[in-house]
Amino acid sequence: MIKEIAGGKISSEVIDVYPRPKDKTEVSIKYHYLKKLSGKNYHADAVKRILLALGFEMRKEGQDEMRLAVPFSKPDISIPADIVEEIMRIDGLDNIEIPSAITISPSVESLFHEASYKEKVANFLTGTGFSEIFTNSITNSAYFSDEVLQTSVKMINSLSAELNVMRPAMLETGLDTVAYNLNRKNTDLLLFEFSKTYKSSEVGKYLEQEHLSIYITGKKTLDGWKSKGSNTDYYFTKAVTEKIIESLGLKITEYVSATDDKLENFVQVKTKNQVVASIGSVNRKTLNSFDIKQPVLFADLNWEKLLELNKKIKIEFAGIPKFPAVHRDLSIIVDKSLTYEQVEKATWNTKVNKLKSVNLFDIFESDKLGANKKSMAMSFTFLDEEKTMTDNDIDMMMSKIIASYEKELNAEVRK
Repeated sequence: MIKEIAGGKISSEVIDVYPRPKDKTEVSIKYHYLKKLSGKNYHADAVKRILLALGFEMRKEGQDEMRLAVPFSKPDISIPADIVEEIMRIDGLDNIEIPSAITISPSVESLFHEASYKEKVANFLTGTGFSEIFTNSITNSAYFSDEVLQTSVKMINSLSAELNVMRPAMLETGLDTVAYNLNRKNTDLLLFEFSKTYKSSEVGKYLEQEHLSIYITGKKTLDGWKSKGSNTDYYFTKAVTEKIIESLGLKITEYVSATDDKLENFVQVKTKNQVVASIGSVNRKTLNSFDIKQPVLFADLNWEKLLELNKKIKIEFAGIPKFPAVHRDLSIIVDKSLTYEQVEKATWNTKVNKLKSVNLFDIFESDKLGANKKSMAMSFTFLDEEKTMTDNDIDMMMSKIIASYEKELNAEVRK
């Protein structure tokens, strides 16, 4: 028409700009898959009628399977589940019967116990003001002595000389994080970490141990208009450790003084004669190696051992006492070298079953008390869940406690 009517000149042959048309997508579907996914046993003729009406082409048909060519108008269909959806949509979702009973295989969470208590402790720590950290399990062998490195797990193809060993202890990688923050003027730190240490007794035999480590430095509360902020100290670290162990339903039975190459005031915490934690302040030599100028406190809890002991606990509930508790105070004069741990041990050795708690609230030292003497004041709480205790009942129990102090501690009651 262009040539005959408009006088145009044809300069070339006709060019097809779509020489290889796209083939239709092919999807295979089996009847038993259709029943499994839809929940309905469709008749084969009904399925074919629906698909052909939607524009699908039947490329291959078998006894339990059909292969379909998808129309170009349905580019979203590419897998068998899409075909099932089309059939159910046209047939009607209301036509699928709801069975009277459904059978499923319930899933069982194998690590529920560990995960729930880890979440509980993490929530307690973050509520107290701590932040969780995640440090590198690969660290620098220069941080450790030759004795420690003998049982360490060494990297065969280490990325650098500073990352060449799996950490045998938690302290060093945590101090790296503390130093990083201090160098950036973040000086008040309450940090905790759930992680592992690694050891090897011989080639092919490795030991991984789960830890909960706590790193504390700087102030625990900031300065305000009403009062000045308070610094963190050893007793704050000890209190946090105690609360964690108590939250697992365990009771600390003993604190044992010990020695450590990198920690001062080092004590081991025992529960049922098993060491479950250790507490100490990092010594100056170790702090200098990380270029840390301010004191750092450290607590390391054996998380695996704590969970193991926790599993053996039977949870018991008791009603709120109907009768009031009675409080009594007592002050004793003892040698300066005597520790509160010894006093507490002597208290519980009396086996006064109505005694619920004992608390040290004052220590006083003066030459008037005598050479190398100090005064320790304690508060006792008594409770009888069956009746109101009389003064005579309390006096008898206090006399038993005083007799224990005089015999075991060589103490003198301060009048």
